[in-house]
Amino acid sequence: MRKRLHHSQRGANAAAVIALTLGKRHPHLPGPDLVDASGCAHPGLIPIGIAVLAAPAAEVSALRAKALKNGIDVVDFPSQGQQTTNYAKFGALVREVPTESLTYVGVGLYGARKAVGRIVGCFSLLK
Repeated sequence: MRKRLHHSQRGANAAAVIALTLGKRHPHLPGPDLVDASGCAHPGLIPIGIAVLAAPAAEVSALRAKALKNGIDVVDFPSQGQQTTNYAKFGALVREVPTESLTYVGVGLYGARKAVGRIVGCFSLLK
């Protein structure tokens, strides 16, 4: 059964997928496991924090291009990913569109704080 997601839910879903991929690409990001008073270990979390920002859809492609031009690592989520739950079909849909024509549900950026801040500083937190 396929659920229809509200725009903010799609954004949250895309942010989760992007965060997982960033974690895979940068396995050094999570801190050490957290141990509670009972001695139970909890998986380490990313201590630097992750800001999820809201950007107008029309600006996401330009934001992606600017980040790449500035040497910032980019994980993008093409809009075709929300047309299917089948990853092979997702790949096939993306292969039909040239890079300059792709649109994105979201992008994740990883790089020096100042470099990333110069690109995303005008956007507010997602509400």
